[in-house]
Amino acid sequence: MIEQLLDFIRTTGVANIGWQDVVMIFVGILFIYLAIKKDWEPYELLPIGLGIIAANLPLTGLITPPTSDSLNQEAGIFGIFFHYGLSFWNILPPIIFLGLGALTDFGPVIANPKTLLLGAAAQIGIFVAFWGALMAGSLGMNFGIKEAASIGIIGGADGPTTIFLSARLAPEILGITAVIAYSYMAAVAFIQPPLMKLFTTEKERQIVMRPLREVSKLEKLIFPNVALIAIILVVPKSAPLIAMFMIGNLFRESGAVPRLTKSASNEILNIATIFLMITVGTQLTADRVFDWQTMVILVLGLVAFSCGTIGGILFAKIMNLFLNEKINPLIGSAGVSAVPMAARISHHLGQEANPNNFLLPHAMGPNVAGVIGSAVIAGVFISLVA
Repeated sequence: MIEQLLDFIRTTGVANIGWQDVVMIFVGILFIYLAIKKDWEPYELLPIGLGIIAANLPLTGLITPPTSDSLNQEAGIFGIFFHYGLSFWNILPPIIFLGLGALTDFGPVIANPKTLLLGAAAQIGIFVAFWGALMAGSLGMNFGIKEAASIGIIGGADGPTTIFLSARLAPEILGITAVIAYSYMAAVAFIQPPLMKLFTTEKERQIVMRPLREVSKLEKLIFPNVALIAIILVVPKSAPLIAMFMIGNLFRESGAVPRLTKSASNEILNIATIFLMITVGTQLTADRVFDWQTMVILVLGLVAFSCGTIGGILFAKIMNLFLNEKINPLIGSAGVSAVPMAARISHHLGQEANPNNFLLPHAMGPNVAGVIGSAVIAGVFISLVA
């Protein structure tokens, strides 16, 4: 009887949990705290935190992937979600993009096309991190060109795009890259303002931009169609993200399918977010996190995000050398894809410098352009290195 009791104890999680598992469980609790108490990206950090806790409880089998024997009974529910939602089919990020498209207004980009350039300039962080990861790989880190591309895309500050590319090129670091991307997106209010103030003068932050012109419905219908055709013709591998993004936007702008628009931007987006974020969290197991490579990715992600912010600001300042009607450089920082947080920060800093400033609609231009830009670069990476 005693021996049977001891055998039972040996099969419990209590007897098999390690200190690394405990640390990761507390990390999951921290994410939940930040989501609930601090309201940091709660729709992302809360399910990610729950996924982290579930994945680091020993002997559950929750993250066991299905084998070649189809859905074997040993497969865990989160392993199935990861395999079919990300690794094998990779359908969850494009579904997220459908919902984002249904929520997006291209009006600011159409009204001021120059902001497309700011969104493109802010993507420099992606390439800085990409080359940094390749250099780290040459110094002994296990980073090949696929891992470098997956790390670099963090600089776009676009969670779904980071997940889409990592799942395609380097699924073994998917959990790390995705959580780092979302963590920096959540911390944008702390990372960007010091850089924005450092690289702009008080006078530049006071620049008032005149209100954007009214954009017609026809223009809003034409833009996503043209963007859909042009981008996919040039970068076909970006099609899963760009096509879904533009389709969702056309649902919205047509006004003819309000139920589809509502479903895409609410029910479908919410369901996809639940599965995607929990699945990402379950990839953060102790054995993956407690590794020097994770620390290097964390640093490279911060460098990428910072360089993207700086790149957008500096490009706006360069543009001002040739423009009669000056651009407030603060909106350049919104070229990273953290929608709409980065645009709000540009607006708030502008109002601090000049209470008459209203930069939000102007900042939404590069902000939305950054989403398109990071998706296009992801398609380029897939075309070149997959």
